Amino acid sequence: MFNNTEIAFLSKSEKELLRAYYLFKTIEKPWIVNWGNKLLSFAIFVRFPVKWILKPTIFSHFCGGETIEECKKTISNLAESNIGSILDYSAEGNQKESDFDFVMNEILQVIEISKINTFIPFAVFKVTGVARFELLEKVNSKMELTAEEKIEYNKLYGRVDTICKAAFQAELPILIDAEESWIQDVIDKMTIEMMQKYNHTKAIVYNTLQLYRHDRIAFLNNSIEHAKEKQYFLGLKLVRGAYIEKERERALVKGYLSPVHINKESTDKDYDKAIEICLTHSDIVSICAGSHNENSNALLAKLIVAKQFKKEDKRFYFAQLLGMSDHISYNLVHNGYNVAKYVPFGPVKSVMPYLIRRAQENTSISGQTGRELKLIKYELKRRNH
Repeated sequence: MFNNTEIAFLSKSEKELLRAYYLFKTIEKPWIVNWGNKLLSFAIFVRFPVKWILKPTIFSHFCGGETIEECKKTISNLAESNIGSILDYSAEGNQKESDFDFVMNEILQVIEISKINTFIPFAVFKVTGVARFELLEKVNSKMELTAEEKIEYNKLYGRVDTICKAAFQAELPILIDAEESWIQDVIDKMTIEMMQKYNHTKAIVYNTLQLYRHDRIAFLNNSIEHAKEKQYFLGLKLVRGAYIEKERERALVKGYLSPVHINKESTDKDYDKAIEICLTHSDIVSICAGSHNENSNALLAKLIVAKQFKKEDKRFYFAQLLGMSDHISYNLVHNGYNVAKYVPFGPVKSVMPYLIRRAQENTSISGQTGRELKLIKYELKRRNH
């Protein structure tokens, strides 16, 4: 299904393909990524201007722009191929209440423009974008909050509710991202409360399951039972997970069992099992499958057909990151499935942690960069013959 590079790269000029080739060729080498990370961190610390280097290279490949306005070109380009855009304000590391309000307002603007742009099928946010990590960690560990922290938590809850209410009123599904395991319980609790509040007739609020965690299949089954009991629709984004090294290292240092599967095979098995469980309960479950894995995408596509659902059924969406796995995204949409690309945006400096993760992910995931390079080389060769 995913081998047709003509379809995969139809929207890319030869210049764009060459730029992508040299970018992936660079981040193919772990030592370059590691040193680049250190140099960029230092440059930002000493306020050395790096925007002129980053914006036309790694930033423009993986991000839509610095503002929603700048993203409009990317949204339009993807829409020409019938692919949706999930605008993700990816600035990280905020600590001030004014910053959290700013992030909330960016998400509300995305929801607002979705009313006039049908190619924005979801909005998305991270709870740590609208609250301090340390506060979530304290709530998650059930520690007593100070009077000031209780006020701060109420403000956080208010922001989450404001976003979900706006999404409900716009009838736009909103994805709440999963994060580190030691703050995830409080995120799950909030998200479930929002689903109970807003998912009366269909899935508007979506929780995210990181299937590299060995407890998520049990959590999925419990979530389905809870949704049935409380009579609300369950929205779920399925991903493998983004914090594997961080999770394992913390578990080792603190001396507890790592929440992450011991190998990739177990993660793959649980991811595919989650797809099957969700489709078995499609009467109440809607999913957005965020995956760059060919086998998992093929499985979901096959099950949609086997269970005689319409390919365009909005309960089933495929999603990949901008700048990655175009052979999956474009071939799926060519075959009639619902597909969206995550389109991160935000100030170059603030999006740096996201970009570093993308570079590290491409380096560490077995075969990821090699696969991208092989496909680009094949397409360049096909065009020049």
